[in-house]
Amino acid sequence: MKKHGKKMVAPIVITALILLYYAAMGCVILLLPGMKTWLRLALVAVPLIPCCVILYVMIQRIGEIKKGEEDDLDQY
Repeated sequence: MKKHGKKMVAPIVITALILLYYAAMGCVILLLPGMKTWLRLALVAVPLIPCCVILYVMIQRIGEIKKGEEDDLDQY
């Protein structure tokens, strides 16, 4: 692997697992019987918002790793 490749594996794997969890939640919401369509779509937005935030944070973390800031807790 490249210089920082091994350090990027954990954030990517954790992000993928969390996204799968939220996707499963969204699928369960879509499959609930007896709900109006607009309510289903509104409830699917609830797990969609954290998915977007998690992806954004992962992209930031990968950028930090590429810059060489593997352990940014030293700054605090």
